[in-house]
Amino acid sequence: MKELLEKYVRHLELERSISPLTVRNYASDIRGFVDFLSTDGVKSLDEIDRLTMRRYLAGLHDAGTAKASISRKLSALRSFFRYLEREKLTDKQPLSTLSAPKPERRLPSFLTKEEVSRLLQSPDASTPQGLRDRAMLELLYASGLRLSEIVNLDLGSIDLSSRQLRIWGKGAKERIGLMGVPAAKALETYLKLGRFKLQGKTETRALFLNRYGKRIAERRVQYMITKCAKQAGLDMRIFPHMMRHTYATHLLDGGADLRVVQDLLGHARLSSTQIYTHVSQSQIRRTYLAAHPRSSVGKGEG
Repeated sequence: MKELLEKYVRHLELERSISPLTVRNYASDIRGFVDFLSTDGVKSLDEIDRLTMRRYLAGLHDAGTAKASISRKLSALRSFFRYLEREKLTDKQPLSTLSAPKPERRLPSFLTKEEVSRLLQSPDASTPQGLRDRAMLELLYASGLRLSEIVNLDLGSIDLSSRQLRIWGKGAKERIGLMGVPAAKALETYLKLGRFKLQGKTETRALFLNRYGKRIAERRVQYMITKCAKQAGLDMRIFPHMMRHTYATHLLDGGADLRVVQDLLGHARLSSTQIYTHVSQSQIRRTYLAAHPRSSVGKGEG
């Protein structure tokens, strides 16, 4: 099983347009299943059946694994078994009759406009790294990029005169993104005063560089955002995808059409975008309850 997993990971890396983070997650999920098989006494693919999978799911449930995580693990395993079937390594699909648990759909976290402003002002603009970080934060908020999308931007991906950028999203799908004046100015400053200092003698077309002149890594961006949030005095855990949530929520709050936001986010399905309408409505409700003098019993009386 471990050899089959290694072949599958190579297949994902070389033949499919999947981000390195997704490949790592799939490999980790399937590796956990392989470990379960060894403790369950299953020694070959032929021994895996529906009951095996039910025992596996029961173990995840007993361990308190979140429904969303269970769904992700089952998705990884379905992909793995489809690969094995295509390679004629098995004719069994033990998950064919099993359905994933319906996840609890939680509303995505987002920042207020004031919190965004504090975050964007936090990088030290006197250093090349600070100029880079300011440009990245501005672009994340201005364009709603995924973490993998922003680190993979090249110099040719952006057009400052039209304030547009070419984005390669999930499944190697290309879309055009937009940015406002502040993001364009931050990028222009970074390119003029920061990037060449980071690049040094390294030859690269990557837009955002680390201190060694190489393309910046996703984990470094995650660390940067956490650091900037602390410097901004934001008492919450902020992660790169929260900037994307914030981008979508603020667009809808400002009156943007749902279909337009779908295109800007690069969502294949409208249902993926619709969750942000719930966020906007909950924000409207909170504002109403806080502001209206007769929004609750006893308030505004006397």
